[in-house]
Amino acid sequence: MADRALPGIVVSALRGGAGKTILSIGITAALRNLGYSIAPFKKGPDYIDVGWLALAAGRPCYNLDTFLIQPEQILHSYQTHSVPCDFSVVEGNRGLYDAIDTVGETSTAELAKLLGLEVLLCLDCTKTTRTMAAVVSGCDMFDPDVAIRGVILNRVAGTRHESILRNSIETHCGIPVVGAIPKLKEQRFPERHMGLVPTPEHEWAVDSIRAAEDIVRKNIDLSFLVDEIKKTHAKPVVSSDGDESRKITPAVALSTETAASTSVSEYGSPVIGVLRDSAFQFYYPENIEALERAGAKVVYTSPLSDAPLPRVDALYIGGGFPETHARELSKNEPYRHRIKHLAKKGLPIYAECGGLMYLGRDLVLDPDTYPMAGVLPLTFGFSKKPQGHGYTVVSVERENPFFKKGTLFRGHEFHYSSVLSFDGTDDMLVFSMKRGNGILHKLKLDGLCYRNVLATYSHIHALGMTEWADALVNNARRFKENNPDPETDA
Repeated sequence: MADRALPGIVVSALRGGAGKTILSIGITAALRNLGYSIAPFKKGPDYIDVGWLALAAGRPCYNLDTFLIQPEQILHSYQTHSVPCDFSVVEGNRGLYDAIDTVGETSTAELAKLLGLEVLLCLDCTKTTRTMAAVVSGCDMFDPDVAIRGVILNRVAGTRHESILRNSIETHCGIPVVGAIPKLKEQRFPERHMGLVPTPEHEWAVDSIRAAEDIVRKNIDLSFLVDEIKKTHAKPVVSSDGDESRKITPAVALSTETAASTSVSEYGSPVIGVLRDSAFQFYYPENIEALERAGAKVVYTSPLSDAPLPRVDALYIGGGFPETHARELSKNEPYRHRIKHLAKKGLPIYAECGGLMYLGRDLVLDPDTYPMAGVLPLTFGFSKKPQGHGYTVVSVERENPFFKKGTLFRGHEFHYSSVLSFDGTDDMLVFSMKRGNGILHKLKLDGLCYRNVLATYSHIHALGMTEWADALVNNARRFKENNPDPETDA
């Protein structure tokens, strides 16, 4: 493969809630409809914005998280998934320089520098004029290695407001104003919990994408933006020959090398069922791809509509909002009873957050209580404020089917649920939380283990936790080989 520049832009802001998500969606959709192929990416531990960006681009959106994933893996993922496209659009998270510490290694700015991309800064201009030029100047000078290519004025009150902002920024900062978006009366992207409502939850998602595209087309100089993106000097794809010091370690090699010799058996590929619908939708595409690379056949199934559960050799249950679908989940008794039966039989199940709640005994949504799968001795309730929010650092303290004892890995949690009752013992929880809350907040314990089931509040990324996919697939393979006849499994 020859070296090739990978043009793109990082869309950032001064803070969360400034409008960069709708801007990123609108730019992606507008450029796509101009005939360009767009590779979308999202900075930060996010599933919802990823879904919207994927819908706008018409292709999967990949996560680039500098806390969860090593730099060489991020570069490989970005370069691999952007090569077939004309441009990339990378949506940042929070403010440009915001990070979990004063060093700023996890900031959007550091990601832009790592990728060799320039920044388009979205500014919430509510009730401010010339001061915004000082703010932009400060961002521009804070780190000379971060290149701000242009700014978008958002929530502009009128032509006079726009004129003062535009002239102040371009005069004092020398940074072009690429567009100005007025205050919008109609909200086409309702917010919930982590930002935007997941796309599977409303049928008018396509109309919302079109509305964002229309906003961008009317208020942003797309020709200028495209010309500026083309000028970017992003880091090239490194060919497989040449200077060894410039080579990038492929993500695939790290996650499948140990499984290569065991990926095929006389029983064929193991089948991993992934619960995926509007209740369970939080999956990184890299996680699903890692399972397939490790030798699994992935099938999708829904506890909202499927009955019974299809024949599988393992289950992966991601996060979502089971609380908003509690009645429907509870009504599908054959499905949840089947999961409980298979869990007792030894079916490998890996569950995160919403999946953890579904495997529990009940969800309590006052005044009602809804029975779930009943695999784990937990009852969950819900609060108005997050009960866990942010990155996690997890230490594996006890034996379990998926991770070696002594392993330390990174993840993230975001949940409004908490445990109302737990009828098990503390030694059933195999994780110690070095950062984050986990299942038992006061004891900082997480990772509830039962037979071949492991359920946790922490979400992981397969590129940052490379052992995970091999472990789940190998567990599935063993279950398949020990249970070759579906008829005996009734």
